[in-house]
Amino acid sequence: MDKFLQLLLSGVALGGIYALVALGFVVIYKSSGAFNFAQGGFVTLGAYMVYQFGTDWGLPFWLALVLVMIAMAAVGMFLERLVIRPMVGKPTFTVVLITLGLLLVIEQVVRAVWTQPGLVLSVPWGNGRSQLGEVTLRHADLWTMVSAAVLLAAFFLFFRYSRTGLGMRATALDQEAAAAQGISVGRSFAVSWAVAAAVAVVAGVMLVSRGGGALSPAIGFVALAAFPAMILGGLDSAGGAVLGGVLIGLAEVMSQGYLDVSWLGSNVEVVVPYVLMVVVLLWRPEGLLGTRRVERV
Repeated sequence: MDKFLQLLLSGVALGGIYALVALGFVVIYKSSGAFNFAQGGFVTLGAYMVYQFGTDWGLPFWLALVLVMIAMAAVGMFLERLVIRPMVGKPTFTVVLITLGLLLVIEQVVRAVWTQPGLVLSVPWGNGRSQLGEVTLRHADLWTMVSAAVLLAAFFLFFRYSRTGLGMRATALDQEAAAAQGISVGRSFAVSWAVAAAVAVVAGVMLVSRGGGALSPAIGFVALAAFPAMILGGLDSAGGAVLGGVLIGLAEVMSQGYLDVSWLGSNVEVVVPYVLMVVVLLWRPEGLLGTRRVERV
């Protein structure tokens, strides 16, 4: 039982990281209907910038985090205006390939700027642990779960009650109809990229802190493991992103802890989340909490 509870906590915490990354995917998809693979690059760049502002330049961690979130929001808006907006009206597949290219470019920029190996991001909670009976709770996992819960609540309020959030939802459904109602489609796109980039900073910090603080330019590709979480939960649902992230995190950790399938090799935990995703999509193609689309035939 203790092992199960330990794996449960670890799985929920890992799922929280996937949920934070998936929220970035969802906010852009809700406004533009496009997948943003550059989200992994935002995660990497955000984590390195927090290191630069906080650990290297000596700013207080929370101040560094806020400043980097603002800076990354500006980066997201700049990239949307420079690269994505000229592609409005073009095939969605083309936009997806461009975001994949942005991921590769951002990774190379990070490698070029931060050339010193072995960089470690310092966070206030460090590698602290607490005991709950026989179960060990890592402070990094606790902060991850709290961050995911807070951001989910913020997303819900933003998309449900704010004028900008409602405009982004309308733009995702029908850009021409939204523009006819006086909604700025370009502004909706820019805000979605800004929000996604800012959220990526939190995801990057939590991902790095869970690994002991060690930074690597490859963490962007690790973050893309959250992609099945978005698909599983529903492409246009913030709540679905969190639910999908938790389920994928649990599937990965539980399979690693309990399954011993030698013929699949030592990375069976990498395969199980995708199997779960396929099974759910066969039953519910729009995802667990995704909007069911009704078409007349």
